[in-house]
Amino acid sequence: MSYAVAAPALHTLTVAGRAERFPVNRIFCVGRNYAAHAREMGKDPDREPPFFFMKPAQATVDAAQAVAIPYPPKTTNFQHEIELVLAIGRGGADIDTANALDHVYGYAVGLDMTRRDLQLEARDKGRPWEFGKSFSTSAPIGAIRRAQDIGHPREAAITLTVNSQPRQSSDIAKLIWSVSDCVAYLSQYEALEPGDLIMTGTPEGVNAVVRGDVLRGAIASLGEITVTVAP
Repeated sequence: MSYAVAAPALHTLTVAGRAERFPVNRIFCVGRNYAAHAREMGKDPDREPPFFFMKPAQATVDAAQAVAIPYPPKTTNFQHEIELVLAIGRGGADIDTANALDHVYGYAVGLDMTRRDLQLEARDKGRPWEFGKSFSTSAPIGAIRRAQDIGHPREAAITLTVNSQPRQSSDIAKLIWSVSDCVAYLSQYEALEPGDLIMTGTPEGVNAVVRGDVLRGAIASLGEITVTVAP
């Protein structure tokens, strides 16, 4: 088959302990899925239906090894959000909550890097968030641990430091909407496909980073990622 222009590159992630790689299809992100983070963003943390936004596959950065990402243009408030990421291995629509974990291939540590000033400006004007959230290299993600190897974690410490100073610290047990909930709810609106990623939201403590900062994010049993904001 020939193409009118060069075909886009396929973005992939490391699978821990395996030679094959995980191809990234779409990235769905859950907004405000920890009560304390909802409060720090000035929102009510009650368990209302979840909402989602998306990042392009080009946002993906394989952070199985230490990586550097650029400080993006058009922002003066570049913020970190540490998140549990789940990788979809089997697609489906209208998935039942009781069977949702059957569709999860594995889990990883990820960062939802955010141009907060652009996001909040768009939010306050009732406009889409894309320029604040959906840009290249905004989703560094560590090696995917297969569910068949580690099971489905329901409790695990989730932490982030910047230049060795604590910034975020919580537990994935505090997710307002669990992994099963997120998979089932999202599949009502969009049929999930193999290769999709779901970033499940960030706990409290989000803050700005500057050029040269070193971020270390970890989730117990899933390992750690190290991401430097390029000088």
